[in-house]
Amino acid sequence: MDLGQRLAAVRQPWQRNHALLAIPVVLIVVIMVVDILAPSDVHLGPLLVIAPALTASFAGPRTTALIGVLAIAAQAYIGLHFGALFSRTVVVQLIALAVLSCLIVVFCAVRERKGRELAQVRSVSEAAQHVLLWPLPDRIGPLQTACLYLAAEDEAQIGGDLYAATRTENGARVIIGDVRGKGLAAVGEAALLLGAFRESAHQQTTLPALAAALERSARRYLPDFAPQDEAGESFVTALLLDIPDQGHLARMTSCGHPAPLLLGPGHTVTLPDLHPAPPLGVGAGGATPDDYTLDEVPFEPGSTLLLYTDGVIEARDRAGGFYPFARRAAQWTDSTPEVLLHHIRRDLLAHVGGRLGDDAALIALHRAPTR
Repeated sequence: MDLGQRLAAVRQPWQRNHALLAIPVVLIVVIMVVDILAPSDVHLGPLLVIAPALTASFAGPRTTALIGVLAIAAQAYIGLHFGALFSRTVVVQLIALAVLSCLIVVFCAVRERKGRELAQVRSVSEAAQHVLLWPLPDRIGPLQTACLYLAAEDEAQIGGDLYAATRTENGARVIIGDVRGKGLAAVGEAALLLGAFRESAHQQTTLPALAAALERSARRYLPDFAPQDEAGESFVTALLLDIPDQGHLARMTSCGHPAPLLLGPGHTVTLPDLHPAPPLGVGAGGATPDDYTLDEVPFEPGSTLLLYTDGVIEARDRAGGFYPFARRAAQWTDSTPEVLLHHIRRDLLAHVGGRLGDDAALIALHRAPTR
């Protein structure tokens, strides 16, 4: 962004606020003039408090205080015009207007401070998200990829859902998972599993061996993050994928995680039949590759694998109806991964009324057609 664009970005909100500032100023003038011209038994001066109250909705405490002073000055001028500036009625009105204006300024200052704190929290959570959930590249070998994360907590950009992908010698290895719980309390457990995946993904040759390694890490470290009243209740569902560059297959191992949707040309959607093992962290002891099943799923060129967490399929509307994920996704099977997730995000948030009850993550993996 060059200097001209930066100045324009700063100038636009400044101009908008100053245009809005004309509203309370004009309101003060109109109330003052009408009060002076109205019959003697009509008193509109108390309505001047509307001006600072209106200003607080779009401006800071200093501007609100200035409008409050103008409102008090207008009330004083009305009393002076009628020769009753020091009468009991006008003095009470002035005091009441001053007190109300001060309260509005205090409220405005508190709101502004809370806004700065919220912006700081969001900035920290964004930084944590970029450190923990590295953005997926647009392409991994022949795969076109896109990802989406929707946090349930307003203050957070990250929670208990996780995903990662890495390039291997012959293809791509991907994980998507869901930590028990949501929001910032689950971030530590998500970070633990992602670290274990990034370390083990290049050391284990098969997905069952990788799942066993992640299970051992989860059993060893997850209890450290659990509150005392929830000891032994921490677990993570995860889906592991190996997608070779050559061939038309995708290999999967599920640890209690839902199977992905397979989107094909012509608006076809299928749900692969997987054989899930228990979630990570609930095993009885040392895990071995024999505890996990390797499923192979056809993944033809032109198809898209849509991975997700249960925050998507368990999202409810106001009537309690679940989000019809497969039926809605079928509308956009011919879209690119980025466009597909854009449509799902908009449709999902519309279904729940703008706010999810649980964190949600999605990954779209599209195998480009061969030429």
